[in-house]
Amino acid sequence: METHERQMILDQLVASEAELLRLVDILTPAQWSFRESPERWSIAENLEHLILFEDFITGAIAGVMEGPAVPENKALAAAKDPLVLGLASSRSPRFRAREAVRPSGRWPDRIELIAEFRKARARTVAFATEAEADLRDHFFPHIAFGDLDCCQWLMLLGQHTRRHALQIEQIKADPAYPAC
Repeated sequence: METHERQMILDQLVASEAELLRLVDILTPAQWSFRESPERWSIAENLEHLILFEDFITGAIAGVMEGPAVPENKALAAAKDPLVLGLASSRSPRFRAREAVRPSGRWPDRIELIAEFRKARARTVAFATEAEADLRDHFFPHIAFGDLDCCQWLMLLGQHTRRHALQIEQIKADPAYPAC
C-alpha cells in the first residue's frame, strides 16, 4: 500500500468515526431504538451492524493476507477504486447484509455499544497503520463489485460507515422520529 493510500484510508476511518459518533451522541432510548418501518434498522441496529461488519472484514483481510499474493489481479481491481470511494455518496444500490453481520441486540446498552464501535474502529486503524504486506496484491469478492483488493476493503470500511451515517441522518429526518 502506498503512503498516500494508507493516509487516505486512515483519514476516512477517523472522519467517518467522528461523523457517526456525532450523530449518535445524546440520544434518548426512544430515538436510539426508533425504526422508520419494521423492515428498517434503528440507530442502535445500524451501529451494531457496523461493529460486526468491521470485525468481519478485518478478519477476512487478515485471512486473505496469509495466503499467496495474486498480483496478476491488480489490473482488474484498480478500476474499482471509484466504485468503492463512491459507496457512501449513493444509497443505491441497497445491499442485504449477510447473516453474520446483521444486528441481533448483542449490546443492548447504548454506552457499551458505542464503546464496542470505538474498539472495533481502533483495531481497524491499528491494522491499517501497521500493515506491511502489499494489500493491493490480495483479493476477495464483494457482493456487488466482485473482487476487491485488501486496500480497497479498508477504503470500503470508511465508506460503509459514512453510508450508515447517512442512513442515521435519514432516520432522524423521519417525521415520526421522537423529539426526545
